[in-house]
Amino acid sequence: MLNRHLKPLWFLSLSTLLAATAVAQEKVAWRDVRELTLEGRAWNEADLKAPFDRLPAKAEGVVRPPVWNLSRDSAGIAVRFVTDATEIHARWTVVKDRLAMAHMPATGVSGVDLYARDAAGAWRWVAVGQPSEVTNAKVLVKGLEPGTREYLLYLPLYNGVSSVEVGVPTGVEIRPADPRKPESVRPIVFYGTSITHGGCASRPGMVHTAIVGRRLDRPVVNLGFSGNGTMDQSISDLLVEIDAAAYVIDCLPNMTAEMVAERTEPLVRTIRKARPDVPILLAEDRSYTDSPFVPAHRRRNETSRAALKAAYQRLLDDGVKGLSYLEGAPQLGDDGEGTVDGSHPTDLGFLRMADLFAPAIEQAIAATAETR
Repeated sequence: MLNRHLKPLWFLSLSTLLAATAVAQEKVAWRDVRELTLEGRAWNEADLKAPFDRLPAKAEGVVRPPVWNLSRDSAGIAVRFVTDATEIHARWTVVKDRLAMAHMPATGVSGVDLYARDAAGAWRWVAVGQPSEVTNAKVLVKGLEPGTREYLLYLPLYNGVSSVEVGVPTGVEIRPADPRKPESVRPIVFYGTSITHGGCASRPGMVHTAIVGRRLDRPVVNLGFSGNGTMDQSISDLLVEIDAAAYVIDCLPNMTAEMVAERTEPLVRTIRKARPDVPILLAEDRSYTDSPFVPAHRRRNETSRAALKAAYQRLLDDGVKGLSYLEGAPQLGDDGEGTVDGSHPTDLGFLRMADLFAPAIEQAIAATAETR
């Protein structure tokens, strides 16, 4: 008897909830992020197989299959926009139904991450979009201080997206952010491994590449390919198509010393021939945080670093200009607390990496500018 009376009440409550949701959605005006200021894509949409791919369609069948598959993830792609809304929504559909990984949360793998410029012009975190389904419609933030400001929304790191929209209350202005100043429009291009790809940041804005982009106030192109950052010639040929402010090569975690010795110089020479004035930063691998206790990991760091340093010196001796070098040992700090698994940084590890990468890149760009 009790269940018979409760059933109509349950249906009534569900109907009321659905109706309220529908009304709430009607009060939100949605904008496709492709109509705003999209950054982090190195090729025009017409050259891509899908709008949020990281490599052009012509790369399929040219780069190795795992590299192509990983290039469909939207790591590093972000959108800038301006609004005076007091609440901001996001609606996005990811490509893969694996929203999280064992060592990386869904917010980093498949979420979106919102920043805003403060009164001093610095980027400050505002909100993260927590994915719960393949298609998500989330209120990112409500109750914002009134005022027009610029926002930056990062797309997922380890998932692709088929569509992304930003929502504001109906009738509120939202428009593309202004173009960057001429001196900062060219992107910093990172080529690397799962770490560059973003593993294992808690949210898309916390990978070191994104932190560097905010600190230097420049766009970033993230060409990190998990397990597959191996200085491939096919990637070198694509890198030179990008009108970059600087190239950062950070591939050692995926390479043996023999591979480093064989591939570093051809990669650098390919870039330098096509882009004679663009600085190139060669980065050693971060130390495995268990290397004090695991000799094999310690040897792996030592041998690959020695091979990279030797290649760097040969290039300098041969007169190659615009090269700089970043050592790996200090990148995660000296307390062993910067990773989730001994290899992939946590947010703490990425912050420490950014503390070294940002000034090194800034100095490399400045030094090259002085010689022009």
